[in-house]
Amino acid sequence: MSDVIEAKNLRPALKTMMTCTYCGFCKSVCPTYEGIGWDPSVARGRIILAYGLLRQDIPLDDSVVEYIYQCTTCKDCERRCPSGIEVVDVVERCRRDIVANGCMLPRHKRLVESVLEHGNPYAEERSVAQALGQKKRKARTGYFVGCTAAYRNQSIALSALSILNKLGEDYTIVDEQCCGSVLQRIGLDEDITLGLMERNVKAIEELEVDEVVFSCAGCYRTFKKEYPKHVDLDFKVRHISEFLASKKMELAPYQKKITYHDPCHLGRHSGVYDSPRQLLSRIPKAEFQEMPRHKETARCCGGGGGVRSAYPELSSAIAAKRVDEASFADVLVTTCPFCVSNLRAGKEGCGGKVDIKDLVEVLDPLIMG
Repeated sequence: MSDVIEAKNLRPALKTMMTCTYCGFCKSVCPTYEGIGWDPSVARGRIILAYGLLRQDIPLDDSVVEYIYQCTTCKDCERRCPSGIEVVDVVERCRRDIVANGCMLPRHKRLVESVLEHGNPYAEERSVAQALGQKKRKARTGYFVGCTAAYRNQSIALSALSILNKLGEDYTIVDEQCCGSVLQRIGLDEDITLGLMERNVKAIEELEVDEVVFSCAGCYRTFKKEYPKHVDLDFKVRHISEFLASKKMELAPYQKKITYHDPCHLGRHSGVYDSPRQLLSRIPKAEFQEMPRHKETARCCGGGGGVRSAYPELSSAIAAKRVDEASFADVLVTTCPFCVSNLRAGKEGCGGKVDIKDLVEVLDPLIMG
């Protein structure tokens, strides 16, 4: 495709794009730009491209699509931006216009087809409950597993279930489909993701739960930030780290040096920084040390925004640099199954020695009594 397009979704962001002063402060924090080094691969470059598409000054060619879709939507550029530009909103609006004009990356197209046909991006025909050998029932707490923990990193889901059992919680697994986050990130029309939202909310309401807990930072962020824009939620939403931080647990000693990676969707997008650290601080004998970049300044793992599926080599290269930052530790802990997967891919690429685990994988074998 190399024609000019009608960018309807970008129109409301015109003032935002014109507010950008192109100062370049975003260059210092963009994980994509660090690897590519060209201005179109950083926030100010993407703002220029989006503005050019809106004004029909440039055509939608392959290079434009590539630069727009190399953004991990990590939001670190927004933290650094002196003008307060909502870069992620502009990028995602631009992606919706790209898709609306008939352009979709082949790997993203397969992913979308899988979600619409199977309810998950991995083309799994089993339900989440079937995959984990669980049965749904009415309970006080619902556990929304997320596609990656259900079908690819099952040890995370099984550890979470084990912890809930050890704590004697009245819980049930949600009869879930993809939360819709991945489709929103890559530019699908909101009418499509709305169907997934309505399906999931109905499934949760049938369980009559008071709250839903999430292992996946992306699922949690989508329910917390996106769902309330479109559907009513009659239940509380918490990440599993927030849920467990409110519980009393006696933990066995763990004589390891630990560091923690903040998932972008849990940290910068949702503001959850303390609960994972509170839990890690309660582990006897564990030595906790922050990476130089942590909390608000934490480096992205490179897996978000559809980058992992479309540009796996770029994604792994970004992850490798994050793993290098944790080389002083025995264990790199995070709180998102997708971050775990991508960081492990980065570890393979850089030959790192640090063990990479989700928080629940660390806590489960330590719970006593």
